[in-house]
Amino acid sequence: MTEIVTVEILCPDTETATRIAGAALDRRLAACANIGAGVTSHYTWQGMRECASETPLFLKTRATLFRPLAALARHLHPYDLPCILAHPATMVTEDYRDWVLSETESGA
Repeated sequence: MTEIVTVEILCPDTETATRIAGAALDRRLAACANIGAGVTSHYTWQGMRECASETPLFLKTRATLFRPLAALARHLHPYDLPCILAHPATMVTEDYRDWVLSETESGA
């Protein structure tokens, strides 16, 4: 299993992304949070075509912390079905890897 992952969460606004990021960092479920510029999402929800502005949130963490991090995000997220994905970091510099692991140590 990949040791480090980037967790991507699409949020309805910057406030939601900031709230999730802060909670994840406070609980040491993530070492780093990046809140991106807004994106426009197109999707089908309950049989209807939808279009919405969303704010991407990226969290760097241990793969073993994905489930508790996803549970926290779902709890703080207003969507019925938020997009929460983990992307494995297949290549990571050793010093960055060590930093992520040390920052998430008590969350493991």
